[in-house]
Amino acid sequence: MSSPLQSVQGMSDIAAPDVRLWQRLEEIARATLARYGFEELRTPIVEFESVFTRSIGSTTDVVQKEMYVFEKGGRRLALRPEGTAGVMRYAAGLGPMETAGARWFYIGPMFRSERPQAGRRRQFHQCGVECLEPPSPLVDAEILALQVDLLRAWGLGECEVRLSTRGAGADAARVAEGLRDALAPREAELCEDCRRRINENVLRVLDCKQPACRAVVETLPEPTSFMDETSRTYLAQVAGHLDDLHVKHVRDPLLVRGLDYYEHTVWEITNSALGAQNAVAGGGRYRMELGGRELTGVGFAIGLERVVSVLQTLGRAEELLVPGAPLVWLVGLGDAAQRQNLSLMQSLRTAGLTCRMATGGSMKSQMRAANKAGAAWAVIRGDDELAGGVAALKNMETGEQANVPLAELAGKLTGAQK
Repeated sequence: MSSPLQSVQGMSDIAAPDVRLWQRLEEIARATLARYGFEELRTPIVEFESVFTRSIGSTTDVVQKEMYVFEKGGRRLALRPEGTAGVMRYAAGLGPMETAGARWFYIGPMFRSERPQAGRRRQFHQCGVECLEPPSPLVDAEILALQVDLLRAWGLGECEVRLSTRGAGADAARVAEGLRDALAPREAELCEDCRRRINENVLRVLDCKQPACRAVVETLPEPTSFMDETSRTYLAQVAGHLDDLHVKHVRDPLLVRGLDYYEHTVWEITNSALGAQNAVAGGGRYRMELGGRELTGVGFAIGLERVVSVLQTLGRAEELLVPGAPLVWLVGLGDAAQRQNLSLMQSLRTAGLTCRMATGGSMKSQMRAANKAGAAWAVIRGDDELAGGVAALKNMETGEQANVPLAELAGKLTGAQK
């Protein structure tokens, strides 16, 4: 039985020093996305269940097996399993003029009730973008290039881009019919889930990891063979634009993105450092209807846990971190010094310095606390220093110590940081 003091299985606390890497990733993401004209959008973690069933697709594994759904006040609610549906729900409530060409990004937690394993958590975090522009190979290539640019900024420049298409319009029905016909003679060789998927969502068969199913899938005709020439030309144009942008990619005709709203361009980005579950990110163009309004766009999502895992595996996490501001630790010897240090600490913070103080104890214990906290400087005051209007300033690395007038202390410490 799990202890109430433990986090729920598949959900993790992120504390220092690890959280500093997360903060740095988010900082880099915001700067990179701003250069592409994206604004942040923060949507609720809880949405009506219908937001996801109508957009993601009621027959997807995400909706059928993985969503956290609960009832409150007679309404069925869900923890968001992905970010796009909530953004599109927000967009559907705006006017067409407000959403035309909109570019939004989000960073936050998602939830899926799946078996925890390396690279997969029940609470996980995504950085994603949504660009609400009509179908355009040029825009699709730009957004994919943005994702590669962001991964490169994070230190992951060697990822592999796998590119494919879901087609558009009547292609979906033709692909489904063609795959069902091809699978019919070999249905008995498939796992129970895939036999069900043949009728419910046949594309999901292509994504099954069972060895027997993989053997069958490898004999199937490419889904693009059932699509019209327009869809194949669209994909070729996207590939051409990626070449112009020097984004390396490979065609993967069996690539399946697990959500029903995709059309035209889809892609996945992998990194071998993750092992078998090697997908770091993915995206594509989509079309969905919410609130009686049809919305189209292109976007992507990146799993931050997976990015962190790759960086740690490759030994690159420390390279991203920027040293924090040096910590100044105030040491007070006696009640009067402790009381006056509280005011001094606030004045130093106002000057832009990072400060802490111990609340009592011997000088030895207070200096031990300063060392444990990684302080760069100790400001030491006792009765003599109070009477003289000075502070003993100690460099914690070199051990050098000198008295400094209080009026010069902030300037001395600020100058030492430059």
